[in-house]
Amino acid sequence: MKRILIQLDTDAHASSFDRVVAVDSDVDELFSYSSVTPENVEPLVHGGMFTRGPKDLKSTAIFVGGSNVAAGEAVVDKVKNTFFGPVRVSVMLDSNGSNTTAAAAVLAARRHLNFAETEALVLGGTGPVGQRAAQLLASEGATVRVGSRSLERSQSACEAIAADVEDAKLTPIQAGTPDEVTSAADGVRLIIAAGAAGVEFLSVEQRQQLQSLKVAVDVNAVPPVGLAGIEVMDNGVDRDGVICFGAIGVGGTKMKIHKAGIRRLFESNDQVLVTDSIYEIGKQLEEN
Repeated sequence: MKRILIQLDTDAHASSFDRVVAVDSDVDELFSYSSVTPENVEPLVHGGMFTRGPKDLKSTAIFVGGSNVAAGEAVVDKVKNTFFGPVRVSVMLDSNGSNTTAAAAVLAARRHLNFAETEALVLGGTGPVGQRAAQLLASEGATVRVGSRSLERSQSACEAIAADVEDAKLTPIQAGTPDEVTSAADGVRLIIAAGAAGVEFLSVEQRQQLQSLKVAVDVNAVPPVGLAGIEVMDNGVDRDGVICFGAIGVGGTKMKIHKAGIRRLFESNDQVLVTDSIYEIGKQLEEN
């Protein structure tokens, strides 16, 4: 039985990146659809549900992507609501690479820190990667400061995370100016920078002044990076006594998680791979 992956992309053109990764993940057939919305997705899901018998449904799976994370989440909700009983296929959500990138960033830090003893700052903490990184850190017991240019947006992100993570230790932080970022970073052991391309949060001099900082992760590959002085290729490089990871350094792990997630979809027909379950795949990869 051939393994078929149905790629549902919310953008006008289905992501070539996601298509290449699917092929490299040993998918036999890839069906790609663009401009997918909750309103038009149901027939595509039915095509995956009703064409194979119950024992063969695990050989069909759905991947939801695109640049808009909220749009991807809405499509996944509609996909799940289209299933009934055992008539379903497994689904993975990774719009904008948000889940796999967040998982890889947190795993990079996890190699060097005990999260239960870690105060962390996530810059760009209300964005697609930042909010998920904050969620994963909170789920691991870290105390997390969620930084954003807007305190209101940070508060909303903290509320959303707290709804998913029991006993989450979260503090909303306004961190729009260099002075606000420096103040927000005081006393933290970990910084994950997940801001928009071209936004520099800290200069080298400001970062060097953070005496408590042990690990810094920057997931932005477009110069200027969020944390000046960190190179995109850094993969556990010691810079001024801080273990640093750049976007491509994190990207190797992100790609492994993405491919492993695609392969995992075909183990059964009832999986929904989102932030926490994708992170668990990453942890398993680290342990093996």
